[in-house]
Amino acid sequence: MAKMTTKSAKKPAAKGATKPAAKAATKPADKASNTSAKSATKAAAKPAAKASAKSARKTKSGKKPALTLSMLKPSVNNMCVRVFARAAGLDHSETDVWGHTRSPEYMARNPAHLAPMIEDKGLPRGVLWESCAIMQYLANKHGLEKLYPKAPAKRAMIDSAMFYLIGTLYPYVARATYPALNFPQYAGEVGHSDAHPDKKAEAQKAAIEAIAEPLEVFHSFFRNGKPFIGGKNPSIADIRLAATLEFLA
Repeated sequence: MAKMTTKSAKKPAAKGATKPAAKAATKPADKASNTSAKSATKAAAKPAAKASAKSARKTKSGKKPALTLSMLKPSVNNMCVRVFARAAGLDHSETDVWGHTRSPEYMARNPAHLAPMIEDKGLPRGVLWESCAIMQYLANKHGLEKLYPKAPAKRAMIDSAMFYLIGTLYPYVARATYPALNFPQYAGEVGHSDAHPDKKAEAQKAAIEAIAEPLEVFHSFFRNGKPFIGGKNPSIADIRLAATLEFLA
């Protein structure tokens, strides 16, 4: 989940600064995993054009979108929810909260000062953050079984893939890429701003080398010869993985 403060909120570094880390991080990536991720993005995004047109018609008619999404454009955690909302054809609006997540107004609704965040009347506190939780909630609410199957065994595999990604793969991705992007590192990481430059470089190199293993797990275990983690159709886990690999690329 992306943590942004007004103080540390900086726009991503120039593309030239990101190229070494991005290229190095993607070298060990299994080609099949990358191909699957790109296919997942395309397959999940097919309804996007229709959804955008539908949203445009509703906006012109003056009707307020049913769902409000607060997001940060440079963040992969935010990207997956944005792709999901479009793929699902959900009537929604987006608000870029870059540099505003610690404002009194935002923290009054979201004391964790995180994004993405959705505002929905059906929620006990009116808001929800964490990208995977948002996709799970919206898929359940709108009956999107193709993206998040109801069958317990199939759903368990989707959940497992997402939790493995956010608990194992994404920390490596963050350590490998955040320094090059001038993103603030997570507190406690050896790549944090107060660490010695040598330690930062060591942590980044180790993370880059470690990325290959979880990618192979996604390829050999979660996909297991299928086009997607979800089987014949992309699931919310595929969208989460595709967004992560797109960020690396």
